[in-house]
Amino acid sequence: MSDNGSAPLIDVEHLKVFFPIKQGILIEREVARVHAVNDVTVSVAAGETLGLVGESGCGKTTLGRAILKLVEPTSGSVKFDGVDVLRARGAVLKSLRRAMQIVFQDPWSSLNPRMTVEAIVGEGLEIHGLARGAAKRARVAELLEQVGLPADAALRHPHEFSGGQRQRIGIARALAVGPRFIVCDEAVSALDVSVQAQVVNLLLDLRERHRLSYLFISHDLAVVRAVSHRVAVMHLGEIVEIGPADEVLARPRHPYTQALLAAVPDPARDGGRPPRLVLRGDPPSAIDPPPGCRFHPRCPVAERVCRFEPPPVHEGVPGHSWRCIH
Repeated sequence: MSDNGSAPLIDVEHLKVFFPIKQGILIEREVARVHAVNDVTVSVAAGETLGLVGESGCGKTTLGRAILKLVEPTSGSVKFDGVDVLRARGAVLKSLRRAMQIVFQDPWSSLNPRMTVEAIVGEGLEIHGLARGAAKRARVAELLEQVGLPADAALRHPHEFSGGQRQRIGIARALAVGPRFIVCDEAVSALDVSVQAQVVNLLLDLRERHRLSYLFISHDLAVVRAVSHRVAVMHLGEIVEIGPADEVLARPRHPYTQALLAAVPDPARDGGRPPRLVLRGDPPSAIDPPPGCRFHPRCPVAERVCRFEPPPVHEGVPGHSWRCIH
Protein backbone atom coordinates (compact mmCIF):
# COMPACT_ATOMS: atom_id res chain seq x y z
CA MET A 1 0.00 0.00 0.00
CA SER A 2 1.15 3.57 -0.63
CA ASP A 3 1.47 6.17 2.11
CA ASN A 4 -2.07 7.50 1.53
CA GLY A 5 -3.58 4.01 1.85
CA SER A 6 -4.38 3.53 -1.83
CA ALA A 7 -3.03 0.69 -3.95
CA PRO A 8 0.38 1.53 -5.48
CA LEU A 9 0.81 2.04 -9.21
CA ILE A 10 3.87 -0.27 -9.25
CA ASP A 11 3.91 -3.17 -6.80
CA VAL A 12 6.98 -5.43 -6.79
CA GLU A 13 7.07 -8.42 -4.44
CA HIS A 14 9.96 -10.82 -3.76
CA LEU A 15 11.50 -10.19 -7.18
CA LYS A 16 14.58 -12.23 -8.09
CA VAL A 17 16.69 -12.00 -11.24
CA PHE A 18 19.49 -14.58 -11.57
CA PHE A 19 21.58 -14.85 -14.72
CA PRO A 20 22.94 -18.35 -15.44
CA ILE A 21 26.62 -18.86 -16.22
CA LYS A 22 27.06 -21.80 -18.58
CA GLN A 23 30.00 -23.84 -19.80
CA GLY A 24 30.37 -26.33 -22.59
CA ILE A 25 30.29 -26.28 -26.37
CA LEU A 26 27.95 -29.03 -27.56
CA ILE A 27 26.18 -29.52 -24.25
CA GLU A 28 25.94 -26.42 -22.07
CA ARG A 29 25.43 -26.78 -18.37
CA GLU A 30 24.85 -24.17 -15.71
CA VAL A 31 27.84 -23.88 -13.40
CA ALA A 32 26.90 -20.74 -11.46
CA ARG A 33 24.47 -17.84 -11.28
CA VAL A 34 24.81 -14.08 -11.03
CA HIS A 35 22.47 -12.99 -8.24
CA ALA A 36 21.64 -9.61 -9.78
CA VAL A 37 18.39 -8.95 -7.88
CA ASN A 38 17.55 -10.94 -4.76
CA ASP A 39 14.13 -10.88 -3.09
CA VAL A 40 13.26 -7.22 -3.67
CA THR A 41 9.90 -5.89 -2.50
CA VAL A 42 9.15 -2.26 -3.33
CA SER A 43 6.30 -0.06 -4.56
CA VAL A 44 5.80 3.26 -6.35
CA ALA A 45 2.64 5.35 -5.94
CA ALA A 46 0.96 7.40 -8.65
CA GLY A 47 2.78 10.71 -9.07
CA GLU A 48 5.68 9.56 -6.88
CA THR A 49 9.41 9.41 -7.61
CA LEU A 50 11.33 6.58 -5.96
CA GLY A 51 15.08 7.16 -6.06
CA LEU A 52 17.20 4.01 -6.33
CA VAL A 53 20.85 4.39 -5.32
CA GLY A 54 23.84 2.13 -4.84
CA GLU A 55 27.28 1.29 -6.20
CA SER A 56 27.82 0.31 -9.81
CA GLY A 57 26.95 -3.35 -10.31
CA CYS A 58 24.55 -3.59 -7.37
CA GLY A 59 21.56 -4.46 -9.59
CA LYS A 60 19.80 -1.10 -9.99
CA THR A 61 19.46 -1.24 -13.79
CA THR A 62 18.48 -4.92 -13.74
CA LEU A 63 15.70 -4.17 -11.27
CA GLY A 64 14.39 -1.34 -13.44
CA ARG A 65 14.42 -3.47 -16.57
CA ALA A 66 12.83 -6.43 -14.80
CA ILE A 67 9.92 -4.21 -13.72
CA LEU A 68 9.41 -3.31 -17.40
CA LYS A 69 9.86 -6.95 -18.44
CA LEU A 70 12.88 -6.05 -20.55
CA VAL A 71 14.69 -8.85 -18.74
CA GLU A 72 12.86 -11.97 -17.55
CA PRO A 73 12.76 -12.32 -13.75
CA THR A 74 13.58 -15.66 -12.13
CA SER A 75 10.71 -15.40 -9.65
CA GLY A 76 8.50 -12.90 -7.85
CA SER A 77 5.75 -10.64 -9.08
CA VAL A 78 5.40 -7.18 -10.67
CA LYS A 79 2.01 -5.50 -10.89
CA PHE A 80 1.14 -2.30 -12.71
CA ASP A 81 -2.11 -0.82 -11.42
CA GLY A 82 -3.14 -4.33 -10.38
CA VAL A 83 -2.22 -6.01 -13.69
CA ASP A 84 0.37 -8.81 -13.53
CA VAL A 85 3.19 -7.59 -15.78
CA LEU A 86 5.15 -10.84 -15.87
CA ARG A 87 2.19 -12.93 -17.06
CA ALA A 88 0.87 -10.39 -19.56
CA ARG A 89 0.70 -11.42 -23.21
CA GLY A 90 -0.70 -10.05 -26.47
CA ALA A 91 -2.87 -6.94 -26.27
CA VAL A 92 -2.48 -6.68 -22.48
CA LEU A 93 1.32 -6.63 -22.75
CA LYS A 94 1.15 -4.07 -25.57
CA SER A 95 -0.96 -1.75 -23.43
CA LEU A 96 1.54 -2.14 -20.58
CA ARG A 97 4.38 -1.26 -22.95
CA ARG A 98 2.58 1.98 -23.66
CA ALA A 99 1.98 2.75 -19.97
CA MET A 100 5.55 1.95 -18.84
CA GLN A 101 8.51 3.57 -20.56
CA ILE A 102 12.26 4.05 -20.01
CA VAL A 103 14.84 6.79 -20.51
CA PHE A 104 18.24 5.17 -21.02
CA GLN A 105 21.55 6.26 -19.54
CA ASP A 106 23.52 6.81 -22.73
CA PRO A 107 22.01 9.49 -25.00
CA TRP A 108 24.43 8.45 -27.78
CA SER A 109 23.84 4.70 -28.14
CA SER A 110 20.14 4.75 -27.23
CA LEU A 111 19.14 6.67 -30.39
CA ASN A 112 19.31 5.11 -33.86
CA PRO A 113 21.77 7.30 -35.85
CA ARG A 114 20.08 6.38 -39.14
CA MET A 115 16.67 7.70 -38.08
CA THR A 116 15.50 11.30 -37.97
CA VAL A 117 14.22 12.70 -34.69
CA GLU A 118 10.70 12.64 -36.12
CA ALA A 119 11.03 8.91 -36.84
CA ILE A 120 12.54 8.20 -33.40
CA VAL A 121 9.92 10.10 -31.41
CA GLY A 122 7.04 9.11 -33.67
CA GLU A 123 7.81 5.39 -33.85
CA GLY A 124 5.75 4.61 -30.75
CA LEU A 125 2.83 6.63 -32.06
CA GLU A 126 2.65 4.40 -35.14
CA ILE A 127 3.22 1.12 -33.28
CA HIS A 128 0.34 1.86 -30.91
CA GLY A 129 -1.88 3.35 -33.61
CA LEU A 130 -2.04 6.76 -31.94
CA ALA A 131 -1.18 9.00 -34.90
CA ARG A 132 0.02 8.86 -38.49
CA GLY A 133 0.91 11.32 -41.23
CA ALA A 134 0.19 14.97 -40.44
CA ALA A 135 -1.22 14.10 -37.01
CA LYS A 136 2.01 12.32 -36.11
CA ARG A 137 4.15 15.24 -37.28
CA ALA A 138 2.05 17.66 -35.22
CA ARG A 139 2.33 15.43 -32.14
CA VAL A 140 6.11 15.11 -32.55
CA ALA A 141 6.43 18.91 -32.83
CA GLU A 142 4.36 19.28 -29.65
CA LEU A 143 6.54 16.77 -27.80
CA LEU A 144 9.75 18.47 -28.88
CA GLU A 145 8.40 21.77 -27.62
CA GLN A 146 7.57 20.18 -24.27
CA VAL A 147 11.17 19.01 -23.82
CA GLY A 148 12.66 22.34 -24.93
CA LEU A 149 13.67 21.60 -28.53
CA PRO A 150 12.64 23.56 -31.66
CA ALA A 151 10.12 22.03 -34.04
CA ASP A 152 12.67 21.91 -36.89
CA ALA A 153 14.74 19.44 -34.83
CA ALA A 154 12.37 16.76 -36.13
CA LEU A 155 14.11 16.73 -39.51
CA ARG A 156 17.62 16.28 -38.14
CA HIS A 157 19.59 13.20 -37.01
CA PRO A 158 20.92 12.43 -33.49
CA HIS A 159 24.56 13.20 -34.37
CA GLU A 160 23.60 16.84 -34.94
CA PHE A 161 22.73 17.37 -31.26
CA SER A 162 24.63 17.73 -28.00
CA GLY A 163 24.40 15.14 -25.23
CA GLY A 164 21.79 17.11 -23.30
CA GLN A 165 19.69 17.62 -26.43
CA ARG A 166 19.87 13.92 -27.24
CA GLN A 167 18.62 13.06 -23.79
CA ARG A 168 15.71 15.45 -24.35
CA ILE A 169 14.93 13.49 -27.51
CA GLY A 170 14.97 10.29 -25.46
CA ILE A 171 12.56 11.85 -22.97
CA ALA A 172 10.26 12.98 -25.81
CA ARG A 173 10.30 9.42 -27.18
CA ALA A 174 9.28 8.06 -23.77
CA LEU A 175 6.50 10.64 -23.43
CA ALA A 176 5.09 10.08 -26.93
CA VAL A 177 2.74 7.21 -26.06
CA GLY A 178 1.36 8.81 -22.89
CA PRO A 179 2.98 6.66 -20.17
CA ARG A 180 2.12 6.77 -16.48
CA PHE A 181 5.41 5.29 -15.23
CA ILE A 182 8.96 5.95 -16.47
CA VAL A 183 12.21 4.30 -15.43
CA CYS A 184 14.97 6.93 -15.57
CA ASP A 185 18.09 4.77 -15.73
CA GLU A 186 20.98 7.09 -14.85
CA ALA A 187 19.28 9.59 -17.15
CA VAL A 188 21.61 12.49 -16.27
CA SER A 189 24.87 10.75 -15.32
CA ALA A 190 26.44 11.12 -18.78
CA LEU A 191 25.74 14.87 -18.94
CA ASP A 192 27.69 17.94 -17.82
CA VAL A 193 26.67 19.31 -14.42
CA SER A 194 24.97 22.41 -15.82
CA VAL A 195 23.05 20.29 -18.34
CA GLN A 196 22.12 17.82 -15.58
CA ALA A 197 20.30 20.60 -13.74
CA GLN A 198 18.33 21.52 -16.87
CA VAL A 199 17.27 17.92 -17.53
CA VAL A 200 16.35 17.35 -13.88
CA ASN A 201 14.17 20.48 -13.92
CA LEU A 202 12.56 19.21 -17.12
CA LEU A 203 11.77 15.84 -15.53
CA LEU A 204 10.26 17.55 -12.49
CA ASP A 205 8.10 19.79 -14.70
CA LEU A 206 6.90 16.83 -16.77
CA ARG A 207 6.11 14.86 -13.60
CA GLU A 208 3.78 17.60 -12.40
CA ARG A 209 2.28 18.29 -15.81
CA HIS A 210 1.49 14.65 -16.66
CA ARG A 211 1.30 13.20 -13.11
CA LEU A 212 4.05 10.74 -13.92
CA SER A 213 5.65 8.24 -11.59
CA TYR A 214 9.40 7.71 -11.82
CA LEU A 215 11.86 5.06 -10.74
CA PHE A 216 14.91 7.33 -10.72
CA ILE A 217 18.09 5.25 -10.80
CA SER A 218 21.27 7.16 -9.96
CA HIS A 219 24.51 7.10 -8.02
CA ASP A 220 24.40 10.90 -7.54
CA LEU A 221 22.86 11.47 -4.12
CA ALA A 222 22.46 15.21 -4.66
CA VAL A 223 20.33 14.62 -7.75
CA VAL A 224 18.35 11.90 -5.99
CA ARG A 225 17.64 14.26 -3.09
CA ALA A 226 16.34 16.90 -5.54
CA VAL A 227 13.89 14.66 -7.42
CA SER A 228 12.79 11.86 -5.07
CA HIS A 229 9.92 11.54 -2.62
CA ARG A 230 11.39 8.29 -1.27
CA VAL A 231 14.81 6.66 -1.57
CA ALA A 232 15.72 2.97 -1.73
CA VAL A 233 19.35 1.95 -1.14
CA MET A 234 20.51 -1.17 -2.98
CA HIS A 235 23.52 -3.34 -2.12
CA LEU A 236 24.45 -6.52 -3.97
CA GLY A 237 20.94 -7.11 -5.29
CA GLU A 238 19.07 -6.31 -2.07
CA ILE A 239 17.26 -3.25 -0.73
CA VAL A 240 18.99 -2.52 2.57
CA GLU A 241 17.22 0.74 3.46
CA ILE A 242 14.14 2.57 2.20
CA GLY A 243 12.15 5.55 3.36
CA PRO A 244 11.28 9.21 2.81
CA ALA A 245 14.11 10.96 0.98
CA ASP A 246 14.73 13.59 3.66
CA GLU A 247 14.76 10.98 6.40
CA VAL A 248 17.06 8.47 4.68
CA LEU A 249 19.57 11.05 3.45
CA ALA A 250 19.61 13.13 6.65
CA ARG A 251 19.46 10.26 9.16
CA PRO A 252 20.73 7.08 7.46
CA ARG A 253 20.50 4.00 9.65
CA HIS A 254 22.22 1.29 7.60
CA PRO A 255 26.05 1.38 7.61
CA TYR A 256 26.11 1.08 3.81
CA THR A 257 23.87 4.13 3.38
CA GLN A 258 26.08 6.00 5.84
CA ALA A 259 29.15 5.05 3.79
CA LEU A 260 27.55 6.24 0.53
CA LEU A 261 26.71 9.60 2.07
CA ALA A 262 30.13 9.90 3.67
CA ALA A 263 31.77 9.43 0.25
CA VAL A 264 30.16 12.63 -1.05
CA PRO A 265 32.81 15.41 -0.99
CA ASP A 266 32.16 17.90 1.81
CA PRO A 267 34.62 20.84 2.16
CA ALA A 268 33.30 21.66 5.63
CA ARG A 269 33.92 18.14 6.87
CA ASP A 270 37.29 17.86 5.18
CA GLY A 271 38.30 21.11 6.85
CA GLY A 272 38.22 19.77 10.37
CA ARG A 273 35.26 17.49 10.99
CA PRO A 274 35.73 13.77 11.79
CA PRO A 275 37.10 11.70 8.88
CA ARG A 276 34.55 10.11 6.61
CA LEU A 277 33.64 6.45 6.83
CA VAL A 278 35.70 4.37 4.40
CA LEU A 279 34.65 0.82 3.57
CA ARG A 280 37.34 -1.84 3.67
CA GLY A 281 37.89 -4.34 0.88
CA ASP A 282 36.14 -4.77 -2.45
CA PRO A 283 32.44 -5.48 -2.99
CA PRO A 284 31.66 -9.23 -2.76
CA SER A 285 30.94 -11.15 -5.94
CA ALA A 286 27.32 -11.38 -7.09
CA ILE A 287 28.15 -14.88 -8.35
CA ASP A 288 28.99 -16.12 -4.86
CA PRO A 289 27.42 -13.67 -2.39
CA PRO A 290 28.45 -14.06 1.25
CA PRO A 291 26.08 -15.82 3.68
CA GLY A 292 24.24 -13.94 6.38
CA CYS A 293 24.32 -10.21 5.83
CA ARG A 294 25.78 -9.56 2.38
CA PHE A 295 27.40 -6.37 3.64
CA HIS A 296 29.25 -7.95 6.57
CA PRO A 297 32.67 -8.39 4.84
CA ARG A 298 32.95 -4.59 4.48
CA CYS A 299 30.84 -3.42 7.41
CA PRO A 300 32.69 -1.46 10.12
CA VAL A 301 30.16 -2.50 12.81
CA ALA A 302 29.64 -6.16 11.83
CA GLU A 303 29.35 -8.75 14.56
CA ARG A 304 29.96 -12.50 14.43
CA VAL A 305 26.27 -13.28 13.96
CA CYS A 306 26.23 -11.15 10.78
CA ARG A 307 28.31 -13.83 9.03
CA PHE A 308 25.61 -16.48 9.37
CA GLU A 309 22.14 -14.98 9.86
CA PRO A 310 20.18 -12.65 7.54
CA PRO A 311 19.73 -9.25 9.21
CA PRO A 312 16.34 -8.38 10.73
CA VAL A 313 14.23 -5.51 9.40
CA HIS A 314 13.84 -2.48 11.67
CA GLU A 315 11.41 0.41 11.30
CA GLY A 316 11.85 4.02 12.41
CA VAL A 317 9.52 6.82 11.39
CA PRO A 318 6.57 5.67 9.22
CA GLY A 319 7.85 4.25 5.94
CA HIS A 320 11.53 4.18 6.96
CA SER A 321 13.00 0.68 7.34
CA TRP A 322 16.44 -0.91 7.14
CA ARG A 323 17.98 -4.39 7.30
CA CYS A 324 20.70 -4.53 9.93
CA ILE A 325 21.38 -6.18 13.26
CA HIS A 326 21.83 -2.73 14.82
